[in-house]
Amino acid sequence: MILAAAQTKPTRGDIDANLSDHYRLIELAVKNKAQLIAFPEMSITGYEREHAKQLAFQKNDSRLNHLQKLAAENNIIIIAGAPIQIGSNLFIGEFVISPDNSVSIYTKQFLHEGEDEYFQSSFDNNPIISIENQKISFAICADIDNPLHPENAKKRETDIYIASIFFSPNGIPNAYRDLQNYAEKHQMNVLMSNFSGESWGSPSAGQSAFWNNKGELIGQMNDSDSGLLLVEKQNDTWTSKVLKF
Repeated sequence: MILAAAQTKPTRGDIDANLSDHYRLIELAVKNKAQLIAFPEMSITGYEREHAKQLAFQKNDSRLNHLQKLAAENNIIIIAGAPIQIGSNLFIGEFVISPDNSVSIYTKQFLHEGEDEYFQSSFDNNPIISIENQKISFAICADIDNPLHPENAKKRETDIYIASIFFSPNGIPNAYRDLQNYAEKHQMNVLMSNFSGESWGSPSAGQSAFWNNKGELIGQMNDSDSGLLLVEKQNDTWTSKVLKF
């Protein structure tokens, strides 16, 4: 099994530019035989609150078409984030795009302070997928601040917990502490994808990482590069490598 965490530098509100980065990173992941690639929180738009409604995606949004094509042609699962409009409600969400052309939506369950002015939270959109009989579930940013979230993932027999985040340099030590703890306590492998550079006018911390189900840090990126953290499982052993973009 080979998984990839993408670490990107979004251009604020420039969906076309950000999607182009997604396409190139997906192609790099495919060249390295990845079966799944996860992008950070609201990766397609960059993290937004005030302008999220204007930038929002729908479930069957035509702007996802090329991502669906890449998933189908290359047998790779793509997790890409955006503000998502469902009915009259706006969510911080992500699209789980599978090779069979299906698109599932995960919506953020626990919001940061201030996000509730613009977004709803929901527990209704919470897919689980499988690769090689390993169950995979999802988290977005502040979800990982609430211990109930990984506890609920474990109750659903999650093997791999994927967190797409936008954490600052001040916040990343807490993210590392919590994710390492969840990996060890719940015996889940944890893959985390963060922005590098700036988003929403604020610095992000990079340091996308992977912990095995014993809580051991297997690989991480630095705080400034764009690229991929690739992790590979052979038998029961995980190894990692970083590809700069």
